[in-house]
Parts: sequence; C-alpha cells; structure tokens
Amino acid sequence: MEADAYSRAPDEVRDSAGSLGRSSVIVVLTDQQRWDTTGVHGNPADVTPEFDRIAREGTHVEQAITPNPVCAPARSSLQTGRFPTATGVFRNGLALPPDIPTLAGEFARAGYVTGYIGKWHLAGEDQPDGPVPPERRGGYQEWLASDRLEFTSDAYRTVLYDGAGQPVRLPGYRSDALVDAAIRFVADHHDRPFLLFLSLLEPHHQNGTDDHPAPDGYRERYQGSWLPPDLAALSPAAPQGGAHRHLGGYLGQIKRVDEGVGRLRDVLRGLGIADTTVLAWTADHGSHFRTRNSEYKRSAHEASVRVPLALTGPGFTGGGRIRHPVSTVDLAPTLLQAAGLPVPDGMQGRSFLPLTGGGTDPGRPAEVYVQISEDHVGRAVRTDRWKYAVAAPEADAWHEPTATCYVQTELYDLHADPYELDNLAGLTSHRAVADQLREALRAWLGRTGEPDATVEPAPPRTTAQRRPDPQVSAWDGARFGHQPPTT
Repeated sequence: MEADAYSRAPDEVRDSAGSLGRSSVIVVLTDQQRWDTTGVHGNPADVTPEFDRIAREGTHVEQAITPNPVCAPARSSLQTGRFPTATGVFRNGLALPPDIPTLAGEFARAGYVTGYIGKWHLAGEDQPDGPVPPERRGGYQEWLASDRLEFTSDAYRTVLYDGAGQPVRLPGYRSDALVDAAIRFVADHHDRPFLLFLSLLEPHHQNGTDDHPAPDGYRERYQGSWLPPDLAALSPAAPQGGAHRHLGGYLGQIKRVDEGVGRLRDVLRGLGIADTTVLAWTADHGSHFRTRNSEYKRSAHEASVRVPLALTGPGFTGGGRIRHPVSTVDLAPTLLQAAGLPVPDGMQGRSFLPLTGGGTDPGRPAEVYVQISEDHVGRAVRTDRWKYAVAAPEADAWHEPTATCYVQTELYDLHADPYELDNLAGLTSHRAVADQLREALRAWLGRTGEPDATVEPAPPRTTAQRRPDPQVSAWDGARFGHQPPTT
C-alpha cells in the first residue's frame, strides 16, 4: 500500500512536538460497551464516575469510533494501528500475523516491560479457547490471558493461562479478579517503564446463558433506570426481550468495572506513579442488543461502532474535549507518540495527540472509516454530522474481506437524529450529501489498501415517501438485503 499524508502524519507530528518522556502506559479495554453508558455522554444512571473523572481531568474523545464492530478485527487494530483488512483479521477466528509491528513490540524494543491480562481473541480458530502460544501473543512479554475468555470463565469462575500455558484460576468477581491481577503487575514493575494492556470481558454477555451477570445487587440497582432512545424504540421487536431484559445487568457490570479502575488508579497514586502513567480507557465496540440485526453488534449504527474513550497522564491531563471524530485505530500511534517512541511504518492510524488542549490537525480527514464483516461486507464513513453506510449484496462475509461493488444502505443526520431512527438513504432531498460521502468512502478504500469499488446509490424515493415511524424506517436497509431480527 502506498503511504499517504494520513499514514505519514504521526511521525511528522512527533518530530515537531518532541518527546514527551518515558511514561508508563495502561490500556483498559472493555468489551461491547456503548459510548452512552458514561456520565460525560449524558447517562443519568451514574454508572461511570471514575471514567467521567478521567474524561474531565484528562482528555475526552467525544466521538470515538471503532474500525470494525466485531471483537477480533477491532482488537487487531488496537494492537497494530492498522485496519482489519490490513492485519488480515477481518473477522473472528483469524490469527494476528506475527510479522506485523505491534504496540507491545514497539514498547518492548524501547526497553519497556510489557504485559497482557484478560481476553485476547487473536490466536485464531485453530487454537483452543484458552491458552495462546508465545508466537501468537502480539509481542507481549508477560502473559495472563485467555484467548476467548467468554468460554473459559463465568462471573465468579475466572480461568486464565500464564506464560507457560498453564491454567490459573483467579478468585472473586471476574472484572475484580482481572483488576487485581493488573494491580499485582503494576506493583511488581512500577520501578521501570511498562506497558500493561488490561482486557476485560465485561459488559459482554455470557454466551452460554445470553445474560449479563452483574454482582449481586448491581442488576437490581439499574434495572429500569435508563433506556436510550434507539433501544426504547426498537427493543420491542428484538428477540429475547432485547435491552429491556439485559440493560440492568449490563449497566451493573460497567459499574463494577468503573469501581475496579478506581482501585487501579488508587494504586498508581499510592506508588507515586500516577503523574507518569498514561491511562486510556476504551472499548472494542458497542452493543445494539439485537435491535439492528440478530446479534449484538456488526452494524454501522452508533450503538455498534461508537465507544467511550478517555485518557489521562502525561500528554493528556488537562487535554479537554476532542470534538473531531477519531477512530480507535489511532490509539496505538497516539500512545507511542505520547511515550516519545517512533511510529513504525505501516501503521495506518494517525496520532490524535495534536488535537488535545484545543489543538488542530489540518491533514486529518473530516470523516472516520468503518469496516464491517461477518454479518455482511459493509463499509461506512462518519463525520461529525453524517453517517453513510454501504453493503456488498453478493459478497461472502465470512470468507471475503473486501468487495468491488457496494450499494448504499443507510444515511443518517446525526445532528437531527443521533440515535439513527430515520434512515435518509435514497431521499432525493439528500442525494448531494450522499454523493459527497460516497466519494469520501471511496477515498478511504484507497487509504486502507482495499480494491477500488463501485458504490451504487440507494433506490430513489421522494420526501413524500419518507416514513418517520422508527419501527419502519429503521429497517429501510431490508430493501438492500439487511433483514430485521425476527421475533
């Protein structure tokens, strides 16, 4: 792939900004956490006081978007700073190639001790659910993880695997057990720079029971306390009760994680390294609770692709709000730049450190890019105002990472319709907007090394044909091969 200004910019910015010092780095990754579970995004349930504190005191990326709303592809991007089609992990079950530079490899090269705790999901389908061979660990030196933690644990039985591949059972509630392991890692290595990636399963559902097992009393605390507009409108048609059944446990899981991150930050303060440690909290993707397809994610909607992202520590404390849309593929080069380390060739993400403190980044595109797999081969671009999504009607989503022909399926005005209940695709009144976004999407195909493709417009309809009923208009995509969930 030929490098362009987007992929070259992190090194150029780093050279002009200079090194920000050898800070340690902790990444906290939640699984399937919606952006609007946080108080700084207006959630009234008071689930995330610690995340909100990080966002207020540090840097809050208000519009953070995953590069793919599926576990393994999103995780491959977080580890490599590349889009899933460039890592080869465009769907679950594919292994992260050992020859791609990774976040851990670059920090280790600079003398950092690197550690990984929790869910990995990048070993490949030819490996068992739990242990991960050393060559498939993304360059991490210290290891306490399970490849598919959802299948080797439940809420109070957490089994991980150590560096020798031996099972280790941790006591307590699952997210508490992983945070405790992270605290032990920090206590053991606080006297030298370290990179710790803490990957939690919460608030992902427990696959075997299709439930969100929160600690005793936590589900009850939040059941019925809050329901975002998309779920309120669409959950009645979703299978198994949708969000009405799950949201109390989901929020309860997040509350316990938030408390755990607070304990971890107390340890940083107690060891005297809080001011020299970057801490980033984000998620791999969101959850639409089966309201957009038959799964929890795998769609271009905000509920699937928008995630929380806040950072604190050197380079980020007092950074304020970043209002420009940012992809989490940008996190790896951002963390490298914040630590004063070079960004390796091939990283497609772009450091967002220049945007902190009200800064600007003139070369940054106006939109972020999303690849969609497994449910369908789809692509989307999202600006501050618009969401434009396409799908490849003939592609085999499990075996084909890309396509050469797409059809527009969705267009949303996020300023007027932030929960995407009114699909504007095909409206003649919005054809000019759609055409502009189509060209932006095709430009992203080139940036990511994908084949050029034709993008057919949605079948035209007039404003008189617009259907404002969310239960109807949300399924306009069915005309292009996307079916609503069955009841």
